[in-house]
Amino acid sequence: MFKKTELANGIKLVLAPLKETKAVTVLVLLSVGSRYETEDVSGVSHFVEHLLFKGTTKRPTSLDLTKELDSVGADYNAFTGKDHTGYYIKAAAEEIELAFDVLSDMLFHAKFDPTEINKERGVILEEINMYDDNPLMSLDILLEETIFGNQSLGWSIAGPKSVIKNVSREKILEYKEKFYHPTNMVLGISGSFDESQVNELVEKYFNLHAKTGAKINYPELITDQTEPRAAVKFKDTEQVQLGLAFPAYSLSDPKLYPLYLLSVIMGGNMSSRLFLSVREQNSLAYYVKSDTSAYQDVGYFAVNAGLDKSRIHSAIELILAELKKVRDEGVTAQELKSAKEFLKGRFVLQLEDSESVVDWYSKQELLLGRINTPEERIKDIFEVTADQVLAVAQEVIDEKKISLALIGPFKEAAEFKKLLKF
Repeated sequence: MFKKTELANGIKLVLAPLKETKAVTVLVLLSVGSRYETEDVSGVSHFVEHLLFKGTTKRPTSLDLTKELDSVGADYNAFTGKDHTGYYIKAAAEEIELAFDVLSDMLFHAKFDPTEINKERGVILEEINMYDDNPLMSLDILLEETIFGNQSLGWSIAGPKSVIKNVSREKILEYKEKFYHPTNMVLGISGSFDESQVNELVEKYFNLHAKTGAKINYPELITDQTEPRAAVKFKDTEQVQLGLAFPAYSLSDPKLYPLYLLSVIMGGNMSSRLFLSVREQNSLAYYVKSDTSAYQDVGYFAVNAGLDKSRIHSAIELILAELKKVRDEGVTAQELKSAKEFLKGRFVLQLEDSESVVDWYSKQELLLGRINTPEERIKDIFEVTADQVLAVAQEVIDEKKISLALIGPFKEAAEFKKLLKF
């Protein structure tokens, strides 16, 4: 079980003990990501994440920081999303104080040395190049640009090169101070730990910082799609990367549960309809899958595939035909039962260690303000009926709201937009 409290300074604390491990993970999540940005600082959420590893007043260089963690074999990293940023350290249970010490030092005492900032610009530019050069990596970026348009939720997390090259240290610091304060944080601990010791460490390393700043909302998303959208990114490849999406549900919408099951049935595994039809029966794809993405206010259902470029039209038509079929006819009782068992099994596998467990609980607290246990989530999924899956399919799979993204040897989107109909 888990326990959550709020510190005097506004930090939300989530404790999720695991008796069957000798490790502990300490995670800090913040309500900030690329959708909180304006165009002049697009990419700065991710830039700040990089810079927190570049030295603090106590540990002046990146090496001073990392060698301390490396000396105990710790696993550590950070990540930036569109609606949250996270930093974690996973280590042997007896090194829990080091994890608290280093994380609080990074979050509250990073130096933002001008020389390091300029050096890191080059690192991030190379990261952007890596995504641009890899169609599998850049497909999701292009797809969300197509779905959400020129709104912050549709921007790349890494930002445009022009901003990374030129954004000033002052703007970076201003942005960091705006979001990196206790009332905007969730501190999660999972694994093998003594609760009384954790409470002492929380007070020593996190609760000493005053309650400052106010929670800031992301810009309101405008959703006004009334016809299909298509975008292509030219790349001279043999395999075409395809993303096909429909607007769907937010993180708090109970309709997400039947949508999860629909996603599994359509393309969640090697027994799914799309895999069998597109790959196994017609040899049109190396991979084909469907998935659901959800944010606090919106989400989407997507099909991704790596397709034969010479038969791309046939593949799109076949995918659309399968989507129309499930929208019109629904799913079978056996498909629904199998999908439920599949999701149950995945939950068990996903929550095997302290890192994944703390991520599960802490993200819910940050993004929803409430926490469901894995058991509660499984119960909700097993209560879904075939009629609910059909209703969701009929609501979501709407040809007027299709968004198509393609990366391959194509220059014009118009020919593909014509295909987006049932």
